Amino acid sequence: MKRVRSRKGAPGIVEVAHRANVSPATVSRFYNSPEIVRGPTRSRIEKAAIDLGYIRDRMAGALHNRFSGTIGLIVPTIDNAIFSEMIEAFSARLQEKDRTMLIAAHGYDLTLETAVVRALLERRIDGVALVGFDHEEVPLNMLGQRDVPVISIWNYRDNSPIPCVGANNREAGRLVSRHLVELGHRDIAFIFPDTATNDRARDRVRGALDAAQTMNHTVPSERIFSCPYDVGEAKKLAIDLLKKNRPTAIICGNDIIAHGVIYACHSMGLSVPDEVSVAGIGDFRGSEHMEPGLTTVRLPARRIGRIAADTILTMSETGIPPNPLHRLIELSLIKRQSTGPARKVN
Repeated sequence: MKRVRSRKGAPGIVEVAHRANVSPATVSRFYNSPEIVRGPTRSRIEKAAIDLGYIRDRMAGALHNRFSGTIGLIVPTIDNAIFSEMIEAFSARLQEKDRTMLIAAHGYDLTLETAVVRALLERRIDGVALVGFDHEEVPLNMLGQRDVPVISIWNYRDNSPIPCVGANNREAGRLVSRHLVELGHRDIAFIFPDTATNDRARDRVRGALDAAQTMNHTVPSERIFSCPYDVGEAKKLAIDLLKKNRPTAIICGNDIIAHGVIYACHSMGLSVPDEVSVAGIGDFRGSEHMEPGLTTVRLPARRIGRIAADTILTMSETGIPPNPLHRLIELSLIKRQSTGPARKVN
């Protein structure tokens, strides 16, 4: 059937009501409280809306009931695989609940977060999910002053001032560090991103160093390196490291850096893990299928995304903090072929 359009532009609830042979008030009730509209009437309205190509104006509804049906998600980056699975799961869960996601990235520059939050508030978002705990006060105050629900995702702390859904990143560092020390490695290099405004990376490196020290292995400062989340940069840094003073193992702050390190080993003809063991954190897509498969700590990104979406939706609809306030999502060490016993040094 050909879709009919209003002469004034896009069809509205008046056109839908006329086609469904109901009042505009009934159409409005259908979209705001469908459970109070009888089944046959709901079917007629749904068919009329589809035939007309009607699109619900959630922002107009927000003027009356405060709800826009939109949740904001602010991430440090969408430029690589770090958050892709979590974002996909978060968005899919919202769609299941007839909600929409607005996503924004600040490129690991927290000074940009205020502008991002302001733009989301202008669109009357119903809630915001932020990554981690490092944030400036201004955007958090803006959200609090407007009673917009906010949660932190990806990292976990039981003393977080706002609800959080995430993994213990310090434990992720401990798991991978303990694994390599148990394999006999005592000359381990650590390649992590800048930790100044990245609580996830900061917790991981602290956990890795703590675990090594607990197992009577002290890591000298010259074995700790900083590298951005970039395969090419990680490869260049690793080549320089491996040429000058090759360690027996390298722990990487995430799988992206670990991929670059393995590529560096391949380019230099070094065997992984016979000559150098390499481990990451994240278990991103592709890590299992590298040659060799990457040993890493699996962050349950999809589960974090789904639970975070459910949590912020409940908060936006009820105005009540979640119970429990914080959700810890368990990690697991995935042992693959990129790590092995420490080589013997002549």
